[in-house]
Amino acid sequence: MDEKKYVIEVSHVNKNFKDNKVLKDVSLRCESGKIYGLVGHNGSGKTVLFKIICGFLVSDEGTVTVNGKIMGKDKDMLTEAGIIIEDPGFLRNWSAYHNLEFLYTIRNKKDKSYLYSILKKVGLNPKLKRPVGKFSLGMRQRLAIAQAIMEDPEILILDEPMNGLDKNGVEEIRELLLKMKKNKLIILASHNREDIDVLCDEVYEMEDGVLRKNSNVKSVTDKSYCLPEV
Repeated sequence: MDEKKYVIEVSHVNKNFKDNKVLKDVSLRCESGKIYGLVGHNGSGKTVLFKIICGFLVSDEGTVTVNGKIMGKDKDMLTEAGIIIEDPGFLRNWSAYHNLEFLYTIRNKKDKSYLYSILKKVGLNPKLKRPVGKFSLGMRQRLAIAQAIMEDPEILILDEPMNGLDKNGVEEIRELLLKMKKNKLIILASHNREDIDVLCDEVYEMEDGVLRKNSNVKSVTDKSYCLPEV
């Protein structure tokens, strides 16, 4: 009997859009304290899988269980997660700080110094008055990461978290994720093979809706291997 406690269990999930089979019998089990990487071409099904895990889409067959609760039955949305999927809907005329403050106070939380620390953690100046609408792509991505981590969630679902970041930004966010993974489950998709190499404990490849564990990945500490082209 498997005694491991899996935070997320995806079991035989299928998803079709009309005649297009996007996910085909996908299964995945993830435990806390690890970073799981998904690689694959655009359109391979990675983002659809993320959306089903988060409750944004409903699978046609199969189940997704989070902490023992079935998505779509016991709970509709994944609330205990920080999520980056596609472009977050920021208030473009507001500063980075005021965007985070607005979301934070929805839950009746007020701690200016804490929000300042989160923005600094992702490399943003919390006192910057520039509206988000005038941010570079990399700055918006940093803000998206700040939004994902600000509630200290136990799960992070990150679709291309390094998108738009320069070399220094990528290194900073990699370091941040590695520090955070100790008591979290992190699942990320990336087209950057070095992100996968540096960050991930387990790697899965999505191809034409089929998810397979990448047997070529020995260990994130073993730099002798190369991932297949994605």
